[in-house]
Amino acid sequence: MLISKLYINGEWIEPSTKEYLTKIKATTGEVYGKFPAATKEDVDRAVDSAYDAQKKWERLTSVERSKFLYKAIALITYRKRELAEILMDEVGKPEKEAYQEVEGVIDQLQYYAEFARKITGEVVEGTKFERIIYQYKVPYGVVVAIIPWNFPAAMTVRKIGPALITGNTVVLKPSSDTPFTAAWIVKIFQETGLPQGVLNMITGKGSVIGDYLTSHKGVSLITLTGETRTGQRIMKSASSIMAKLILELGGKAPFIVWRDANIKLAAKVLMWAKYWNAGQSCVAAERLYVHEEVYDEFINTFINMTKTLKLGGPRESDMGPLINKVQVEKVQSYVEQAVAQGAKVTYGGKKPDLRGKYKGGFFYMPTILENVTQDMTVFQEEIFGPVIGAMKVHDFDEVITLANDSDYGLASYLFTSDLNLGIKAAREMKFGELYINMPGPEATQGYHTGFRLSGQAGENSKFGIEEYLKVKNIYTDYSKDPTSGEVIPPYRR
Repeated sequence: MLISKLYINGEWIEPSTKEYLTKIKATTGEVYGKFPAATKEDVDRAVDSAYDAQKKWERLTSVERSKFLYKAIALITYRKRELAEILMDEVGKPEKEAYQEVEGVIDQLQYYAEFARKITGEVVEGTKFERIIYQYKVPYGVVVAIIPWNFPAAMTVRKIGPALITGNTVVLKPSSDTPFTAAWIVKIFQETGLPQGVLNMITGKGSVIGDYLTSHKGVSLITLTGETRTGQRIMKSASSIMAKLILELGGKAPFIVWRDANIKLAAKVLMWAKYWNAGQSCVAAERLYVHEEVYDEFINTFINMTKTLKLGGPRESDMGPLINKVQVEKVQSYVEQAVAQGAKVTYGGKKPDLRGKYKGGFFYMPTILENVTQDMTVFQEEIFGPVIGAMKVHDFDEVITLANDSDYGLASYLFTSDLNLGIKAAREMKFGELYINMPGPEATQGYHTGFRLSGQAGENSKFGIEEYLKVKNIYTDYSKDPTSGEVIPPYRR
């Protein structure tokens, strides 16, 4: 059984109360490990450590800071199997998806490290010829990074990478469902020789330390990937310290298949967009809109593809389990509610009958619902599981209206061979991302951002890195008499 600790000021330490929580393995339901339940006192120690270290860390050049990222890249590349194994054990990811996430970790760190020479400011003309305004970018200070459980490795480096390269220090708070993935990455950075206090990690119950952490006076920026309700709560708690917020929240992606679409391609991409990570993704397709002329052909193609999916252990499955028992119950309740509201289960709609060691795992069958209408709960609330509802449509303006009829606005998908419709959708669909005739996920060089309740600010790309910097203005006058011509009292001469 694995045992983790808190990482504060360069040391792995016990929580102040010596209390530990239990992590359950998603594939089997067995105990996987124990991790610390941090207290407010532990939060103080972590934030204070990051605050003290930030002053020296900021004084390093970005190129000097990048060396630690390059060392981390080398270590992760050499030991990628270790990280993949943890993802398979802790999350239950199929082997291919686990390695895909590891490659994503390396790709992101490479991008952030390469950005070291690209942090630039501007020189702006002043109000006189002799006056110059220097605008340069500086770090915020202490960053609190709150990590989700669905892509724990990728999300960890997505936040600490840009924070560190820009001169901030970090207090990392991983999900209680995936503390060991984050701990492994922190150990890698420790091995790079990262100065004490630059990166800290605390684990524990959000109900105990969440509000305290996100309202701590030593914190300047908070970045979260998680539920919309969590983001809204953080906005309230962080208002007392006026912290900068980067929030990637929920999604309810529409997947539109038009009458001129490549049916096999669209169905194949939907297999990824719906069943990748068992549907536990903020960019997962959750609302399927198919033109009535190709509806039957597409649904039958998609059902037949879905039937080929194998559930089970990471090395022999196409789709892994949900993260915990609560998530299984949540998904099941959405299916039951949809049926009660008039939807029909075409495939799935229940837990699979697995035998052997995976019988106690948190699996749920890939599920397809038909006869779904726009007002049904399954089309309005984020499911975060391998369930998709389908609806027939016939007018493109109508389908854009339906797609935009959501509290969320993160990802969206469109399959059509009509360039004009693609351009129309790009202009009129209110989502941070639109994938036309292709699968996701977002690229490291693409800005990952959402509209409406899907969050604010964004991550990845140069725009995402610059979220961790603020502009400082220096007004300079090199004339002999800087006050000449100024309105300065006394006014009577």
